[in-house]
Amino acid sequence: MQIFETKTAPNPRRVRIFLAEKDIPMNYVQIDMLKGEQFTPEFRARNALAQVPVLELDDGSYLSESVAICRYFEELQPEPALFGSSPREKAEVEMWNRRVELNFLFPTGMCFQHTHPFFKPFKPQVPEWGELCRARSEAFFKVLNTQLSQQPFVAGANFSIADITALCTIDFARVIQLKIKPDHTHLLRWHQAVSQRPSAQA
Repeated sequence: MQIFETKTAPNPRRVRIFLAEKDIPMNYVQIDMLKGEQFTPEFRARNALAQVPVLELDDGSYLSESVAICRYFEELQPEPALFGSSPREKAEVEMWNRRVELNFLFPTGMCFQHTHPFFKPFKPQVPEWGELCRARSEAFFKVLNTQLSQQPFVAGANFSIADITALCTIDFARVIQLKIKPDHTHLLRWHQAVSQRPSAQA
């Protein structure tokens, strides 16, 4: 197996951290998005949407979408459980990972795509939409801070894929000039703790 990725992008990092938490070795093949390698016919044969990451299985087939790839490895190696253990915990992880994706990761990515020069050669930009997304992303810092005032991790007592998604988004949000505010004390505590996990360096 191998994974096609761009190391600086947040979604591939989600998969790398997930696999590091499970101590699953992987060969990574870098796709240079600046050169448009994701748009080549060769890469589109792996993922028609021209997005990373993409997992190539030993039988030559492919899986894409970060959570789908992580779910595949969760089924192969259930421990440590990063999608939850009990039915309730699994639902909480699913709920919070979805919230972080829709209300934080997605608008952060849209702000980057519509306001940063990096994407000008690849797609039309709507700066007004990008700024609306920036405000939506910024508002979610407070949501996370409130959630983490009640428990050690985003979805409860245990580290999960929801924490991985939140960590990758917060670190990536620096490209749109967003960062944790000093009064977000619970979020700061959490960010320091999860950033010190060995997997965060993956």
